[in-house]
Amino acid sequence: MKKILTLLFLLSCSVIMLQAQEVWSLEKCVNHARQNSLNVKQAQYGILDSELANKQARMNRLPNLSASIRGGYQFGRTIDPTTNEFKNESIGFNGFGVDAGVTLFAGNTINNSIKQSKFDVEAAKLDAAAASNDIALQVASSYLSILLAEEQLENAEVRIQLSEAQLAQTDKLIQAGSLPSNDRLDFVAQIAREQQAIIEADNLVNINYLTLKQLLELDPNIDLRIVRPEVLVPEANPNAFTLTDVYNTALSSQPQIAAGEMRIKSAELGERLAYGQGFPTLSAFAGLSSNYSSLARDFLSYSEQIEQNFGQYAQLSLNIPIYSNHRNRVGLDRARLNSLNVEVQNKQAKNLLKTNVQRSIADARAAKESFAAAQRSEEAANAAYLNAQRRFELGAINSLEFTTASNNLNQAKVSLIQAKYQYLFNLKVVDFYMGKTIKID
Repeated sequence: MKKILTLLFLLSCSVIMLQAQEVWSLEKCVNHARQNSLNVKQAQYGILDSELANKQARMNRLPNLSASIRGGYQFGRTIDPTTNEFKNESIGFNGFGVDAGVTLFAGNTINNSIKQSKFDVEAAKLDAAAASNDIALQVASSYLSILLAEEQLENAEVRIQLSEAQLAQTDKLIQAGSLPSNDRLDFVAQIAREQQAIIEADNLVNINYLTLKQLLELDPNIDLRIVRPEVLVPEANPNAFTLTDVYNTALSSQPQIAAGEMRIKSAELGERLAYGQGFPTLSAFAGLSSNYSSLARDFLSYSEQIEQNFGQYAQLSLNIPIYSNHRNRVGLDRARLNSLNVEVQNKQAKNLLKTNVQRSIADARAAKESFAAAQRSEEAANAAYLNAQRRFELGAINSLEFTTASNNLNQAKVSLIQAKYQYLFNLKVVDFYMGKTIKID
């Protein structure tokens, strides 16, 4: 009964741990990062800000309307607001007014401002898409780093099991008198090194998980684990990648390039806006008003005086800029300079993209060669290890020679694991520039 209760307790604890532990796929990690990344949120706020600017630009077409109420008490020589006559009496006064105005023409600045703000909205949306792509690539890199670290940890755990088994076999041979007792020391030292390797590999797993949690904006204390798919190296031929093809695809798929084009159009409209500041501005105004004065004795009541003093006006105003301390001229020069600067920034972005594409192709080609070399090295090291194992069991070599062959195989396995994931990541980077979804098949 005690054993049964213990077993039930352990099973329940396992269920609780599985429920508390969250297992995330790469797709889930990427989607969560895109929704919670501070950089992405900041870019989304940029969209909202540009949309508000666009809304204000459209609203500038509408008339403005305001109302005013004034009242007070005047002393000494004052003007009666109802008769405009000077009086030497104290006057209580009150007035109301409603004024409206609309810009009829201002050098086409309103229309150009609306067009410019539309380009700014599109640029902000593309910036947000670029931020989303960047975080997706970072998450994919972190995800692959965890898979690499966990595979290295498993390899280290397998190695120590083999070394412990080999130590046990050596102890039997020593007891049988087939080997000297000192031969076990090499295996003891080997086991100690592999224990250290396990600690380092486990620490690397934890560090990579912490990096992923930071990218996901998660609490570091969350027990997060990733889905571990069967990682197969795809049948790819990086030598078939050409800079022209990948770069042209990247130009059309990478949002930061399209955002640069939007900013160029916005800057061109900025020049038109600055040029429009030198044109006359034609505006229309209209208003209603009424006044009350305590000196007006001809009216029986307050409301009657307000009614009798009711007035209206309508007017056109033409403001012709003649000289404004060179503000218009300097504004136009600055707008042209901004256009040149935006064009340079766009060219820099394209040059950087071309450099990154070229590097990603070169890295993918080199990684494939490195992976193939690591495979050959692992095969050769494994053959040497099997041969050394047979010779050691026959007493033809000592334990030092055998552990050397074992260490060579271990290092070859570690290099192969690293080369595999490096090659896989480099292929994913090329896929990223070709506009493909980042996923692990």
